[in-house]
Amino acid sequence: MMENREDSELAGLIKKNADYFEAPHDLRNRINQILAQAPAQQEPGRAGRWPAWRQWWGMGAAFAVGVMLSVAVVSWRAQQAAQDDMVEQVVDSHIRSLMGTHLSDIASSDQHTVKPWLSHHLDFSPPVADLAAAGFPLTGGRMDYMEGHPVAALVYQRHLHTINVFVWPLHGKSQGAPVSAMLRGFNVQSWEKDGMQFWAVSDVQADELVKFESLLREQSGL
Repeated sequence: MMENREDSELAGLIKKNADYFEAPHDLRNRINQILAQAPAQQEPGRAGRWPAWRQWWGMGAAFAVGVMLSVAVVSWRAQQAAQDDMVEQVVDSHIRSLMGTHLSDIASSDQHTVKPWLSHHLDFSPPVADLAAAGFPLTGGRMDYMEGHPVAALVYQRHLHTINVFVWPLHGKSQGAPVSAMLRGFNVQSWEKDGMQFWAVSDVQADELVKFESLLREQSGL
């Protein structure tokens, strides 16, 4: 009886003091996989009460699941914070390019002029595509900075709207899921391919920026 009471009190303390989180939608599959690996409980009355060590095992498994869930949530929140910070940076850089006279270091609609210039001034070669036939003419490129590192900025036009595309190597570190966001009236799209990450930002409509991304992927092999 003493053992039952102690087990019950311990279970009550865990239930009362444990932290609870509402799992984001994209964590549900991972959580279900974890729960599927936990030992199934024995049905009451089939073989009597579990031995004490099996009760402790069950509580330990539940605690482990809680710890793993907490770690997953913290990791997800950190990734979201990093993506939000990057959205801020690309929008700020886009606005600065429009306010000053530094929209392009190399002003040209010729991809075979813009690409070599950028490759010469950077330690990587960014893909550059000519999308004039689709209504998104290339107007130039420049060097910019993200997180303290030099990046390529490709400049495209859509009627009277400017589209900046920031490109730089991943260096083995993924930015996570693609981003589709709006900040301060500017739409942002991001994607990764072949060791590079791309961030497009403009005040064009969101569907137009998505169309631009699709065309850029198609024409530049991205």
